[in-house]
Amino acid sequence: MRPAKGKIIIEVMFKADYCLICQYMDEAVREILSKYSSSAEYHRVDIMKDEGKKRFLELSVALFGENDVYKKMRIAPIPSLFINGQLCFETIPPQPMLEKAIEEAISEHVQGNDNEKSEN
Repeated sequence: MRPAKGKIIIEVMFKADYCLICQYMDEAVREILSKYSSSAEYHRVDIMKDEGKKRFLELSVALFGENDVYKKMRIAPIPSLFINGQLCFETIPPQPMLEKAIEEAISEHVQGNDNEKSEN
């Protein structure tokens, strides 16, 4: 999944509305998202729907490799929070930790874009 130009992407692996910890992880991100709306894009990856299943498998493979996912049934934690395709949290993070992770990802993204511009 590619974010909008100039933005990082935050994704929460979400099983279903009845999954209380999934809801809490989703809410933790949504509570602070407005603070980063110009720099971050949020997606709740609903693993029970086709598009969500596909993305969940992509992230699981990136995390563990195809062999572990398809032969050993090793998958990304649910819920979990990924930033730019990297697993950042397997549990609901405290707000200061979440904000720090987002700010670091934004900073890295900006530096990466600056390096691309200087190479061209």
